[in-house]
Amino acid sequence: MSDIDLKQFIREIPDFPKPGILFYDISTLLRNADAWQMATARMAHAVAPWQPDQLAAIESRGFLTAAPLATRLGCGIVMLRKPGKLPGETVSHSYDLEYGADSLNIQVDAVRPGQRVVVTDDLLATGGTLAASIALLRSVGADVIGVSVLVELTGLRGRDRLDVPVHSLLSYDE
Repeated sequence: MSDIDLKQFIREIPDFPKPGILFYDISTLLRNADAWQMATARMAHAVAPWQPDQLAAIESRGFLTAAPLATRLGCGIVMLRKPGKLPGETVSHSYDLEYGADSLNIQVDAVRPGQRVVVTDDLLATGGTLAASIALLRSVGADVIGVSVLVELTGLRGRDRLDVPVHSLLSYDE
């Protein structure tokens, strides 16, 4: 199974969520136990040399990638969530997207200053959410050392907006 092409487990859905968009559906990967184990093992192998103290998971599909990675790497998880979703005192970072604005929050005590953090998510497209995540983490003292995603849409050049190393498990040119 080590040489398996994981792209065969990603379903492509045309015109979702709107006409002209080709959606790469990871649910078909998630529900195949062997393929999901292989995917998380490959991601952990790529991230391990960075020696993170924490993984920062972006709501909500980033939670799916961070949990098995943290278990494999022996590190913790910090949640980056939409406003009003985290208890206690939080720090917020607002950012612009191609279709509007959004905001991410982190608990003020989630990261100790200087902790090595890798940001995890399911997808790197235009890079806006990942860039905002890095800025938010840095605002609370994190040393953001990399990004790891399941899927990267390389044609959108999202990694160009990021100033840290990026690992993508699967890349698509669209």
